[in-house]
Amino acid sequence: MGTVHSAHRLGGMGKVLESIDAGARQFIAAQQLYFVATAPSGATGHVNVSPKGHADTFTVIDDHTVAYLDLTGSGAETAAHLRDNGRITIMFCAFDGAPNILRLQGHGRVVVAGEAAYDELVALFLPRDGTRAVVVVDVTRIANSCGFAVPYYEYVEERDLLEAWAGSRTPQRLRDYRNSKNAASIDGLPAFDPSA
Repeated sequence: MGTVHSAHRLGGMGKVLESIDAGARQFIAAQQLYFVATAPSGATGHVNVSPKGHADTFTVIDDHTVAYLDLTGSGAETAAHLRDNGRITIMFCAFDGAPNILRLQGHGRVVVAGEAAYDELVALFLPRDGTRAVVVVDVTRIANSCGFAVPYYEYVEERDLLEAWAGSRTPQRLRDYRNSKNAASIDGLPAFDPSA
């Protein structure tokens, strides 16, 4: 894990935090939405940003480690990019209350069923239909910025469509879907092993 930069409190214009402290944890826990950004190595390939709902799919493990449930979806860019180079940024931003943006930057890994630590990691979350992995991030930089230009939005409720979709399929149908849709990124990088 890399060095975490100088300490500051959450809030204000562009500060770097020493750790995911109590203020950062409180801010993370209050958000219903976060964004995950990754990119392949080299000068070509597609940069990816994925919005993630369901606040209960994200957890802070310790001052420099976070994890989230990776649910079956139509793409697998994050997994492919993490297998390629590990670089990742997770961003939270306030849509109500005081303005704030919090970025967690570091190196991530994808842990799938059958791998060491998977059972321990997945137990950190409530069971969800369609879980395909846990993404663990060793956070090397924690920074907030003002968020002054982020508009106000009102949270209404979670969509249940993804879980309902996954819950209507047998484990074999989910495996078949992942084999068809999640084996590689749009740039052809390996994501999830079709034989798993």
